[in-house]
Amino acid sequence: MKELKPLTLPAIFNLSFGFFGIQFGWGLQMANMSAIYEFLGASEGDIPILWLAAPLTGLIVQPIVGYYSDRTWMRRLGRRRPYFLAGAILASLALIAMPNSGALWVAAALLWVLDASVNVSMEPFRAFVADLMPPRQRQVGFAMQSLLIGLGAVLSSALPWLLTNLGLVDPAAHGAGGIPWSVKLSFYIGAVVYIASVLYTIVTTKELPPEPGETALSGGRPASFVTEIVAGIRGMPLVMRRLALVQFFTWLGLFCMWIYFSPAIAREVFGGQPGSPEYQRGIEWGGVCFATYNGVAFGVSFLLVALAKLGVSAKLMHRAGLLCAGAGLVSTGFVDSPQLLLLSMAGVGVGWATILSMPYALLANAIPARQMGFYMGVFNFFIVLPQILAATLLGPAVKLLFGGHALHAVVFGGACLLLAAVALTWVPAGADTDAV
Repeated sequence: MKELKPLTLPAIFNLSFGFFGIQFGWGLQMANMSAIYEFLGASEGDIPILWLAAPLTGLIVQPIVGYYSDRTWMRRLGRRRPYFLAGAILASLALIAMPNSGALWVAAALLWVLDASVNVSMEPFRAFVADLMPPRQRQVGFAMQSLLIGLGAVLSSALPWLLTNLGLVDPAAHGAGGIPWSVKLSFYIGAVVYIASVLYTIVTTKELPPEPGETALSGGRPASFVTEIVAGIRGMPLVMRRLALVQFFTWLGLFCMWIYFSPAIAREVFGGQPGSPEYQRGIEWGGVCFATYNGVAFGVSFLLVALAKLGVSAKLMHRAGLLCAGAGLVSTGFVDSPQLLLLSMAGVGVGWATILSMPYALLANAIPARQMGFYMGVFNFFIVLPQILAATLLGPAVKLLFGGHALHAVVFGGACLLLAAVALTWVPAGADTDAV
C-alpha cells in the first residue's frame, strides 16, 4: 500500500472545508425543525416521531454509501467526491423547499429528503480524511473537521436571530404555514453555503487513484453487500465494539436536546405558546443557545488540534468533553434565566467538539484502510439506533413520565452523556492515536 505523506494545515483545511457547508445545513435543521413542525400544527408529543427521518435515513444510507464509495473510481471526481457532490445538490434543493412547506406532511417528507442527502455527502468525508492522511496525522484531521463543523453550526443556528435583530427581516413577517421569514431566508442562505463549501473541497483536493489490482467502479451485488454488512458487524474490532456503547449514550443524550430544547425553553423560560410573540422569541433564543454551544465547540477545536499535536490522549480529551456536556444539559433543568442558559450550553459545546472528532480518531487506526468507508458507515449504526429509540419513546415518556414537561427530557439527555463518559473507561487505551 502506498505510504501517505503528511499534509500541511492549509491542505487539511481544504479537504475538510466541505463539512462547513454540510454542518450549516444540518445546524439550520437542528435549530428550527421542531419549531417548523409546531408552526404547521404538530403537538409537542408528535415531534419526536416526526424526527424519525434523521436516524432512519442515516441507518440505511450511510453504510450503503460507505460500501460503494470504497469501490468507486470516476476519472474526474475520484472515489468520495462523487458522493459529496450528489448529496450537496439534493440537500441544497431540499433546504430551499423546506421553509415553503404549506402542510405538516410536506415538511416531514422534505426532512426525509434532506436527511438522506446530507448523509450521502457527509459519510464519505470521514473516510476522506483516512484516505489522504497518514495514521499519525488523522487526529489533527478530525479535529479540523470539528473546527469547521463548529463554525458552520454557530453561524447557521444564530442566523434567524441575527436577521431579525439586525433589522434585515421584519419579525412579524410570515410565509407559508406561518413559518417566519427569518427562518425562510436562513434556509435559502444555507442552500447556497452548502453547495459552495462542498464544491470548494472538490476543486481544491485531489484523491489518490486506486492501487493496481484494486477493484475500481463498483462490483458488489446486493447479496454480497448484505453479507458484508453482517460479516462486518460480527467482525468489528474490539475498539469499535467498546466505542459503540459510548456512542449509544452520547447520541441518545444529544437527540433529547435537539428535539426538545428550543420548544421547551420557549414554553418554560419565555412563557409562550406556538404563534405567540413570546414563543417566537424563545425559539430564536434557542437558536442563539445552539449557536453558543457550536461557537464554543469551534473555539475548543483549536485547542484540540494543538493538544493532538502535543500527543494528548484522544480518550482523555473525549472523557473531559462528555463530562462537560452532561453537566451542561443537566443544569438546564435548574435555570430560569435566558442568559444563564448560555453558560449551560457552553458546557455542551466543549463536549460537542470532542464528540465530532475523538471517536473517529480512536476508531480510524483500528479498522482496515481498504474498508474505511464501509466501517465508518457501520459505526454510524451506533449513532442512529439511539436516535430511533428516542424518536419512538420520547413522546410517550414526556407525557407519562415527565408530566408534559419537555425540559425534563433535556435533563435526561444530560444524564445519558454522563453515562457515555463512564462507558469510555472500557475502550482500550491502545486506541489512542499518535500525535503528529
